[in-house]
Amino acid sequence: MSAPLASLPPRRLSWQFLRLVTPYWKSANKWQVRGYTLALLLFTLAQVALAIWMNYWSRELFDALEDKSLNDLLMQVGTFVLIFILTMAVTALHMQVKRWLQLDWRRWLTAKVLDQWMTRGHHYQLQLVGGEHDNPDGRIAEDIRIVTESSIGLVHSLVYSLLIFGSFVDILLTVTGSATFPGTAFMVPGYMVILAFAYAGAGTVFGLLLGRPLITATNKLQTAEADFRFGLGRSRSNSESIALMHGEDIERQNAKTFFARLSQRWNRQTLGYLGIVSFSSGYGALLPVFPILLMAPQYIAGGMTLGVLMQAAQAFQKLTSALSWPIDNLGELAHCRASIQRVLSLYNDMQVLDEQASEPQEHRISVAQSTQHELVLRDLCIANPDGLILLEGFNQVVRRGEHVLIAGDPTVTISLFKVVAGLWPWGHGEVWLPEGPAISFLPQRPFLPHASLQSVLSYPQPAEHFTQAAMHHALECAGIAWLAPRLTELDSWDRVLPLRAQQRLGFARLFLQQPAWVFIEEATDAFDPKGEEGMMDMLYRELPNATLLTISFHTGLERHYQRKLLLNRPAQDKYLTCSTSECSLTTAPVTPVVTAAD
Repeated sequence: MSAPLASLPPRRLSWQFLRLVTPYWKSANKWQVRGYTLALLLFTLAQVALAIWMNYWSRELFDALEDKSLNDLLMQVGTFVLIFILTMAVTALHMQVKRWLQLDWRRWLTAKVLDQWMTRGHHYQLQLVGGEHDNPDGRIAEDIRIVTESSIGLVHSLVYSLLIFGSFVDILLTVTGSATFPGTAFMVPGYMVILAFAYAGAGTVFGLLLGRPLITATNKLQTAEADFRFGLGRSRSNSESIALMHGEDIERQNAKTFFARLSQRWNRQTLGYLGIVSFSSGYGALLPVFPILLMAPQYIAGGMTLGVLMQAAQAFQKLTSALSWPIDNLGELAHCRASIQRVLSLYNDMQVLDEQASEPQEHRISVAQSTQHELVLRDLCIANPDGLILLEGFNQVVRRGEHVLIAGDPTVTISLFKVVAGLWPWGHGEVWLPEGPAISFLPQRPFLPHASLQSVLSYPQPAEHFTQAAMHHALECAGIAWLAPRLTELDSWDRVLPLRAQQRLGFARLFLQQPAWVFIEEATDAFDPKGEEGMMDMLYRELPNATLLTISFHTGLERHYQRKLLLNRPAQDKYLTCSTSECSLTTAPVTPVVTAAD
């Protein structure tokens, strides 16, 4: 699939990320988005202006204290109250604007990735192909949140630091002037600015060296966290099977194994943090004292007032903090980069699936809508994602109203089910779907969303499309009329109902929605023979004109069908290899067994 993103240099990773997210500022509500972005910038400018004002206020305050002037002190108290009120107002408005942008950007990016995930069966196909896209639900729910929140926070702090840098360089140059080496006439203009660069530069270099292991450790930790969540979620979704098989000890051990791996990577991240946090603590503790010690001789010699000394010291701190942005945000940068990689890996792999779907027809299975009332399979070759041939040279026409039983190799029959559903593009050939409403597919275990029973029954259509009487009738025909009083109840039906009742609910869905074409995949395997016979008789009674294609390996059902297709894999393993111009087989073709029985 896509190239590993963890090895990409920061510039290429940033470029890919920008290509993904910049359309947000060109989206349908672009003027609102741009307005909030501009407001965020203006409030950032206001924060910088208040910081500058506070710096000059500090100078006036300490000069008033040095002069022992009560009137000047009271005036500075009044000025501080104004600065204090404005600072609170700007901070509150800034936070509101920033959080709106973070949430709205997350909404947009989530919708974009989710649309890709839920398009053309990508959520299913990703499970069958290689690539860095494990735990896609966690990437969409958690990593996109981290990306949007951290990116806006980091960009804001960077812009703020750059503005502070530009402002306080000028202040520091103005108030400190030049320094003369003792006993010489040699002068160093702007010596405090040079020392601020040296202090921040040394801190950044040491911090980057000490924090380098943190990026790799954070990325691995986030993967371990996602694996741990996925394992617990899988145990929850299969709780009934686990309980019936008394598999709690195994699941508990698996969870402990996942957590042990998480703990190991947590400890590695802790080691990564250890060096940088220790250094940052000393670096931060020295920062307020360092400029005062440097300028103390100049103050003692009468070269500056106490107010100027404190203003210069504060400007030095502001300038150094702005220059220290990389080291201060190293942990957040690592966290954000790891999440960007995870989101891009998922999105890029889905883009690859889209590219495969748009390849020439000879490189994939083409599924298209016909203008005829028949299902046509022409020169169909089905392969695994790795190229192993499952079925080849298959031609078949299923006409409206036919009842066709499909048996043989389960791998082949189920892959045919997925090909017709548009979920399996690997191979080549043509599938022409019948004109009119889409084919209804009934898998072995129907999907039952967490919703009211009437919504489950009408899925994927709204429950309002059907009457209560029609729903009662469908449940009765499926042999689960006892569920009718619970139509409005909300529950996890895939957990509260046994498998046989779930399969009957799938048939009730067919009876309610009355499709013209139905493709069934072993949807009666939980039934006893008598129940299976009764369900098939009911299916023909309720859908007398429907075309039925049924995958089943129960020989007792053959009397219900007009013909039977027996599908088997080629006798010899063969692989399909596609270049940019053509596809070829590694061995001579072998025709599959296809029989028809009246």
